[in-house]
Amino acid sequence: MSTLLRTLLAALAIALASEPAHAGNDDYAMMLGYLANSRIDGNAMGGASGTSAVNMAAGDLNQQANLRAFAINGAVTIQNRQHQQGNHADGPLAASASIGGAAYADGRGLASINQASGSGNTQLNAVAAGLAVQGIRETTDSSLASTVSASAGGQHPGNVTAPGSGPRNVAVEPSAMQGYQGVMQLNQAAGSDNVTDNQLLLAVPLSSSPR
Repeated sequence: MSTLLRTLLAALAIALASEPAHAGNDDYAMMLGYLANSRIDGNAMGGASGTSAVNMAAGDLNQQANLRAFAINGAVTIQNRQHQQGNHADGPLAASASIGGAAYADGRGLASINQASGSGNTQLNAVAAGLAVQGIRETTDSSLASTVSASAGGQHPGNVTAPGSGPRNVAVEPSAMQGYQGVMQLNQAAGSDNVTDNQLLLAVPLSSSPR
């Protein structure tokens, strides 16, 4: 092989190596990366009635809780504490949390959902209801508030989460939850170190005579 041909081949190799990656290569690299995806789809919980609770997580060091407390003529107390320390996790390259299809369609009642994709997320749904028979004693909103100690709280400083660099998406698609009646608590998080909570406090008088 001549010296001139060797020089031309070497120059061509250098030029190819210096070309920017194409979109196809980026997509392939993402496929090989650490992805965290969670999805509620199809007819999941469709037509369900009463109470339902879902904790769904994709990733590391995620903390989730769905708490309910009901009392008749008495105090209502909810306390929530979750603790972990000294853990290390990587944030995903891409994260998504979504609800689609006909999930929860035409359902009714009390539904609580925690959905997280990523690392170090903390989520809480809490419901406290005091039911009082008329003429005996009624539970007030202020007494409920004083007995409820429920907060997502967040992660301990000893936990370390390395952030990711890709896209983060959360979504409830238009087809989901159509016709749902009642109370829907929903926490959705995609990424790292997110803290979300929902709290519902109710004071409901009950009739003392049957209907």
